[in-house]
Order: sequence, then structure tokens, then C-alpha cells
Amino acid sequence: MADAYDLIVIGGGPGGYVAAIRATQLGLKTALVEREHLGGICLNWGCIPTKALLRSSEINHLLHTLDAYGFAADNPRYDFAKVIKRSRQVASQLSGGVKHLLKKNKVTVIDGHGKLAGPQTVAVEKDGKKVADLKAPHIILATGARARVLPGIEPDGETIWTYKEAMVPKAMPKSLLVIGSGAIGIEFASFYANMGAKVTVVEVLDRVLPVEDEEISAFAHKAFTKQGMTIMTGAKVQGVKKNGKLARVTVEDSKGKVQDVEVEVVISAVGIVGNVEGIGLEGTKVKVDRTHVVTDGYGRTGEPGVYAIGDLTGPPWLAHKASHEGVVCVEAIAGKNDVHPIDPTTIPGCTYCRPQVASVGLTEAAAKAKGHQVRVGRFPFIGNGKAIALGEPEGLVKTVFDAKTGELLGAHMVGAEVTEMIQGYAIARTAELTEAELMHTVFPHPTLSEMMHESVLDAYGRVIHI
Repeated sequence: MADAYDLIVIGGGPGGYVAAIRATQLGLKTALVEREHLGGICLNWGCIPTKALLRSSEINHLLHTLDAYGFAADNPRYDFAKVIKRSRQVASQLSGGVKHLLKKNKVTVIDGHGKLAGPQTVAVEKDGKKVADLKAPHIILATGARARVLPGIEPDGETIWTYKEAMVPKAMPKSLLVIGSGAIGIEFASFYANMGAKVTVVEVLDRVLPVEDEEISAFAHKAFTKQGMTIMTGAKVQGVKKNGKLARVTVEDSKGKVQDVEVEVVISAVGIVGNVEGIGLEGTKVKVDRTHVVTDGYGRTGEPGVYAIGDLTGPPWLAHKASHEGVVCVEAIAGKNDVHPIDPTTIPGCTYCRPQVASVGLTEAAAKAKGHQVRVGRFPFIGNGKAIALGEPEGLVKTVFDAKTGELLGAHMVGAEVTEMIQGYAIARTAELTEAELMHTVFPHPTLSEMMHESVLDAYGRVIHI
């Protein structure tokens, strides 16, 4: 006899576990099936432990720039094993926290691999043995995604790494090459460069951080180069050969010139593939497009009673988007009246390199491509007292408005702590604020957030401090 629930969630990452908790809050009897780690990739092997690593690398950078602040420290050094250990402890603490939250909210957690096994049915297995048969009228797929593997550059855990190996290395590499300059690639490049490694980044597109606004990408590129990174854009990795303990990477640059780069380690960060295999999609009406499940704004698939959220579905592939999708999906299932579908242009994106990058909404180019007449405002960090006092005077805040309506179309930032500031513009996008409300908002002084205000003023010819 199958165990009966109102809702079954397959996958316990930031989408799945949040959906399960919200469902029980709404009175739905809920089961969560997870085969590996509660909290998913983000918490255990991605967003959170990488932030712990990046914090360590920031401290290393500060220790080597103490003179600017009037301090001296003899022979600053680090214990790399301890740096890695701290990152794992942070992940472990939060994973335990998720376990506690699920228990507190009376979610039934089932350890195993869940898959669709007919209408309203989920079969759970562990190590090839049956664990349970579950029944529910609503099933949410939240199985996430994995790193894309390039043919001929398959990770071996020694010289060719994915994000997983890059997070728990046995020793600090002296040199490495990162393939891909999206958020994951650039964060690892930034971490290892700030820990003292010689870093090369190869990006097939014409600029780093290609989803960001062009101006922000250019600013970040310049900053990375100044820090000593070698950045190759419009370049292709043709192959990787082992040469003793080193990897010889053959790279074709933007002009067609081929060269070999020898490094200790290669990190492959070329995107993700949705985990659509082995979850029982065969014979259902669930549509898959390029390894990702197609859904509407409420997480509904083509199969009645089956929903999908998070990295299993379309972009942007972000933990906070997954969590919000989970809430929206569950509230729609529960029949709440005020549920709004997901609008990707209200979802902020953050990259925690040095300098940090953050954005929400449309880039200037995307806004123009959609037919908007735009007004663009900019404000540099060098014009802000707090940034100068912090010793972080390099950065830029850029805002894009619709010239006719004053709608905030997009906001883009690069510089210190911009990942903490972008929420202000995210609120403005969600609340459909215009330049008028943003201009009339009084920002505290001295803060970095004042630059957000000044950028808005600049778009309308009213900037004060430049």
C-alpha cells in the first residue's frame, strides 16, 4: 500500500526544501525525497561554501595590502587545509539547519532516489533497493542540474576539475586555467588569484561575464587584468593533454592563433545540464528543451499534477529563483488568490568575485533591443566618500530607465559589496517604482548605497557629486 500525501517533492535543494516547508505551512501533507544532501548543490557544494572560500581570499588580499591602511604584518601566510576545512564546516552547519527546519515544519523526509512511476505515483529507491511507493495528486520535480562536460575535457579529479574538486583541493595550485567566465568560473578564478595562483581565464564569447551589461563586463575585465589574471575572450580550448603533473591546454585565440598554456589545474565551468534522466519523464507529457523541463510561470509542466522548479527548468539558474519558484508553485497548488507568476526580470543575479558584480532587469542593449527609448545613469565609486574611506574606490553603478514612463528597466553594478545593494533595485522593479520614487527616497550618508541614488539622478541630469 502506497503512503498517501497531498504533495511530494523530489529533490531537497533550495527549490525543493523551501517548497516543502511552504506547503506544510499551508496545511498540505508533504513528503520530500532527497538522495544525497539536504540543501542541494547550492548549500553543500556551491553558493554557500564558495562564499566562505572567497572570504578567506579577501582576507589574504587585505593582509598583503595592509600598508595602505597604516598597518604592517610580518610574513602573512595561510594554512590552505584550514581554509578548505572552514568552508566545509560552514556548509555542514547550514545543512544541519535545513534538516532542523524540515523537522520543525513536519515535512516527511525520505532518503533515496525518487522518480515518477505512473499518475500521482513516486517510487523511491536507495542503492537499487525499493524504499517506498508514494501517492499524491501533486508532485514537484526539483532535481537540479550538474556541471556540463566538454567532450575531450572530461574531469579526472586530478588535473581537470569541476566546481566540486575546485572546492576541496588537496593542495593550493600555483597555476590554473578556468574554462568559462560565467559566475562560477569567475568566482573560482577570483578565489585562486587572490590566494596567489597564476590564473588564466578562457571565454568563448567576446567578453567575460557575458550575461551582464557590456559596461560592467568591461570594467570587471579591466579589474581582473590589473590583479594579474590573464583573460582570453573569443577564445576556444581545443584540447587538454597531460604532461606529467601538468596539463597542457591548447587554446585558439580570437585572431585564430593557437598556443599552448601549461598549468597545474584546469577548472571546467562551461554551464549546466538539467537532471532530467532517471526521474520517470518517459511516457509523460513533460516537455524537455535542451535538458531543461519546460514550465509556465507557476511551475506547471505539460503533465497534469506534475510541476518543476529550479535549475531543472529554464534560466536564470539561481538558488533564490528556485526558492521563489517553489513558493509560487505551492501557493498556486493550495489555491491562494494572490499568486503572481515568476518574472525573470525581477530576479537579481550576483557574482562574488573581487570586485563584486550584481544586476537586475534588462541590460542597456537588451532594453534597446526590446524597443525602449532609454535614459541611462552612471555613478563611479570614486565619487563616494564611504567607498574611498573603505579603500575600495573602483566600481560603477549603472541604471537604465524607460525614457517615456520612467520605469526602472535594469540596474547593474560592479564594486565592493554591490551584492548587498542590488536588493534595493530588485524591490524597485517588483514594486514598479519609477525614477520619481527613487529620487525622492532619502539614502543614508555616508554609505555605498548613496551611489544608487546618484545613478538615478544622473539619468535625469540631476547628479550632484560628479
